[in-house]
Amino acid sequence: MPDQSLAFERPLATVDVVIFTVRESGLQVLLVQRRPEPGDPFPGKWSLPGGFIDTALDRDLAGCALRKLRDKTGVEAPYLEQLGSWGNATRDPRGWSSTHVYFALIPSTHLDLTPGGNAADTRWFSVQGDHVQTPLAFDHSMLLKAAIARLRAKVEYTSLPTFLMPDEFTLTELQRTYEILLARELEKKAFRTRLLVAGLLDPVPRMKSGANRPAQLYRLRRRRQPHLFARPFGSAQLAK
Repeated sequence: MPDQSLAFERPLATVDVVIFTVRESGLQVLLVQRRPEPGDPFPGKWSLPGGFIDTALDRDLAGCALRKLRDKTGVEAPYLEQLGSWGNATRDPRGWSSTHVYFALIPSTHLDLTPGGNAADTRWFSVQGDHVQTPLAFDHSMLLKAAIARLRAKVEYTSLPTFLMPDEFTLTELQRTYEILLARELEKKAFRTRLLVAGLLDPVPRMKSGANRPAQLYRLRRRRQPHLFARPFGSAQLAK
């Protein structure tokens, strides 16, 4: 039974998740389309996956974020980080609302989406700068912008892009993922030296064949927390 001493108006409390991947040579974000349910705002609009906290099911905010991922998209993300919290009296027309926002990274090989919950559709959208080319419900455009800024800032000095990679990958593929996120080219030798010296990768007994000579395949040694580097990655020196 609720404590009667706490009989005051409570804000709406939600968790939203910004899910990123790299595919088709660009950064993409997962959005869900809202169903035209009676009383629900923004019918048919695209939004970040998320929803209300269920105190009977969610032991904490991260648990709620993981549940929303599974229920609305069928996605299991190898990396999840809390971005921040936002709240005010105008972000949701149903009343004073607060949301706790997470961002997740998922390899492009794990993209079998299964819309569920109250999502009419689920789709990947290309990120252009700090936004997508479609209006978003609530204040989700602002939340997405904050998540993009956090992701790109952390890529400068961490191994975060490794969580976007498949189980096995080449150093060229990993460098390309860094370059897509940073929107600039990196110096090849320095990049490879830094990644290998950090002890993040294990070579696998296979080579990847392609148009050029076979390339060594690697596997991430551990998938828990990103590695922190002492300094940002250096850009390539373009001689023209």
